[in-house]
Amino acid sequence: MGKVLSEKIRNIAIIGHGGEGKTTLSEAILFNGKSIDRMGTVADKNTVMDYEEQELARGISISLAAAYTYWKDVKINIIDVPGFYDFEGEFEEAMRAVGSAILVADANGQVSVGAEKAVDYCLKRHIPLIIFINGIDKENSNYSATVEAFRAKYGKRIATMHAPIIIGGKMKGYVSVISGKAYEFTKGGRNEIPVPDDMKEDISLLKEGLTEAAAETSEVFLDKFLSEGTLTNDEIIAGVKSGLYDGGTVPVIGGSALMNMGVINLMNEIVEILPSPLERRPVLATNLANGDVENITCDINAPFSAQVFKTVADPFVGKLNMIRVFTGVLKSGMTVYNATTGEKERINALYFMKGKKQEATDELIAGDIGAVSKLADTDTGDTLCDESRKIKFYDIPFPKPVYTMAISAAKSGEEDKVFQGLNRLAEEDLTFKVEKDAETGETVIRGQGETQLDILCKKLKTKFGCEAELRDPKVAFKETITATAEAEGKHKKQTGGAGQFGVVNIRFEPGAADGKFEFVDAVVGGAVPKQFIPAVEKGLKEAINKGVLAGYPMVNLKCTLFDGKYHPVDSKEVAFVSAAKLAYEDACKRAKPVILEPIYSYKITVPDMYTGDILGDMNKRRGRILGMESVEGKQEISAEAPLAEMLKYATDLRSMTQGRGKFEAEFARYEEVPFTEQEKIIADAAKN
Repeated sequence: MGKVLSEKIRNIAIIGHGGEGKTTLSEAILFNGKSIDRMGTVADKNTVMDYEEQELARGISISLAAAYTYWKDVKINIIDVPGFYDFEGEFEEAMRAVGSAILVADANGQVSVGAEKAVDYCLKRHIPLIIFINGIDKENSNYSATVEAFRAKYGKRIATMHAPIIIGGKMKGYVSVISGKAYEFTKGGRNEIPVPDDMKEDISLLKEGLTEAAAETSEVFLDKFLSEGTLTNDEIIAGVKSGLYDGGTVPVIGGSALMNMGVINLMNEIVEILPSPLERRPVLATNLANGDVENITCDINAPFSAQVFKTVADPFVGKLNMIRVFTGVLKSGMTVYNATTGEKERINALYFMKGKKQEATDELIAGDIGAVSKLADTDTGDTLCDESRKIKFYDIPFPKPVYTMAISAAKSGEEDKVFQGLNRLAEEDLTFKVEKDAETGETVIRGQGETQLDILCKKLKTKFGCEAELRDPKVAFKETITATAEAEGKHKKQTGGAGQFGVVNIRFEPGAADGKFEFVDAVVGGAVPKQFIPAVEKGLKEAINKGVLAGYPMVNLKCTLFDGKYHPVDSKEVAFVSAAKLAYEDACKRAKPVILEPIYSYKITVPDMYTGDILGDMNKRRGRILGMESVEGKQEISAEAPLAEMLKYATDLRSMTQGRGKFEAEFARYEEVPFTEQEKIIADAAKN
């Protein structure tokens, strides 16, 4: 193909629930467009889009992958998006790059959770969407019931543009509602056949409904429809496109990706009714010169601008940034401005992606998707632009981490290698974080779920040759006292030569509830000489690192030194350090010590039907419900609960809500642990 124009590009994300055929559909589209010579399958581990070792081992997509083909002189850029919950970040990256989406749904008579979430996302953000009901050739498949399941959930938005021809309970072909032509599926294509007699009346009614829906998208169409009672086929298509654009229409098409049935029909619709980049809604960006927010539309004549939507870190090839060009043209040899970092970058090599393969190109035009290699200071989400017009696109909205595990090197001495590898993987996936927990001292990894973190560890081994181990993280318990006690600490040591001697009398009492340690010097008459006062404070600061119940740090403690004794020869700093520690241990054991635990506040969003389950479960976790409100048709539950009871909540919430629930958590404060739980914590500490 020669150079493509912006209006001859379609950027689509293939989305939906995991395991319903997204990668297989991508393969069929590439095959029909002659971008590949034969169709691979997920089972045979030879598809274009799934190529990482973990994808092949698990049979699921874990990273988005891009490829392209041509159909009717139109370039179709495809991004195959993982459907598993842990990879929501890949979904957000893909949706920033594309202008429309194909939802792949299994023909099982139901709307799966992944399909529901994907449709809701597209409708909320006005992303044009076509539903491809897949697997119509399978045993027990039911195309009509699946369409009705979507219609029950999304109403008149679901537009039946193709009426199924059902023979023996299976969809064998379809009738185009707009053109009135009938086709039977063949492997890799279709044949025109007469419209079955028993379908003619239904087709007439469906076309009438589609015509009414199209008329409502335009005053001109509505006037014509009211006056003439009909619209031309071209006007109906224009109305459907308009409805697609604002989310009022979601066309449904059936087929089998594996058998390549109905896929050509889908490709025709992609070309005919999905928007080109010129028709895509504007993307928001900040003009760095004046701080104004601007709507950026696709314009090849404007200064260059693009956003990195995905970074691939390869230990051999290096870093590859996948970009969507919004305006202008990017050419090899150009120097561009990174509006996110403020650095300049020279463009060396440009590519079109085809799975793991890169095909060199001289330029990327407005509306197209490609990749740039070996950029020094550019990462996912960064904006690249011409220096003459510095703009910064809005950040990609990544989900916050909700699942935490402690991580360490499996082999001693490989710590640096493990954490360097994790830092490289963090360039690819911005939905996980590795950090040192300031309270427990552990290195922890925070992400979206156990599958994501497990895969990251597997990637460390395959990509960087090192192994990491995951374990449950420690909870940062603390200790404090609830009463006042006094103690004398006496350190006396005589070894024949110069001895050590120091005596301190200290009052211990609950301090301010800010976690801080407070030391008060109330000595009178020089009972403890001034030069030894800092040693007493030092001894106490060392002692409070370990509480008297289970060894957790002591907080909210006020210590008043009010008396003591010294020896003019034998008293030394070390003696007063030790004396202070002895007084601490004695007094705090008698001052009604307790264990404190971190309490977090939670915002949990679930469909109404799960509210009762969430409330009951939160009660079992020693949680408190603070309130509920309806937000966009779902319940947002505000609650507080001890972190110790919520470590696996990301997994448990998915299980309780079939993946429909989500939550965010934030540290609130420390609270006293109930006595029965306190005994367990002390026993565990003794055991460990």
